Amino acid sequence: MTSGTTPGLTRFNTSADSEAVAALHEVCSSSAWGSKVLAQRPYSTAEALFLASDAAMAELTAEDLAEAMAGHPPIGRPKAGDPTSSREQSGMAAASDQLKTEMLDLNLAYQDRFGHVFLICATGRTGEQMRDALRERIGNSPEAEREIVRTELGKINRIRLTRLVETSETSEEESSA
Repeated sequence: MTSGTTPGLTRFNTSADSEAVAALHEVCSSSAWGSKVLAQRPYSTAEALFLASDAAMAELTAEDLAEAMAGHPPIGRPKAGDPTSSREQSGMAAASDQLKTEMLDLNLAYQDRFGHVFLICATGRTGEQMRDALRERIGNSPEAEREIVRTELGKINRIRLTRLVETSETSEEESSA
């Protein structure tokens, strides 16, 4: 991971608040998380930004976590036209129809049990690995699952923040890459 100053970090540090808020919302849809991260600008290094993100994530309430999770589509059904969602869930792209059906059923059962989508840092995971994690986690208590979700969101945020600070082009140009 990047730890020094990069063109992307400089752009983030110097952008108007409205632009920075929009960029942070693309990382995590929790307004409380975004406000906490925004309030500490400018960041001297990417690592300082990551640590601020982690600290903000640790402070989120159950309602804040729900807001953050609302920005994530179910595993196996990335947001249409969203390159970030498709990239992060690429492990499901080549999944068999049987696995996709199983994931849909498990996702629905999970959502019935916990009241929100199954959230996992899908980057680098196969469809089978995500299914196995879902099977394992569906038996958790709501409290234990909330803390796992918090950890998974933190991982996702770090990956997305890394892309934000390492990208030297504008986000419009990035999305066509």
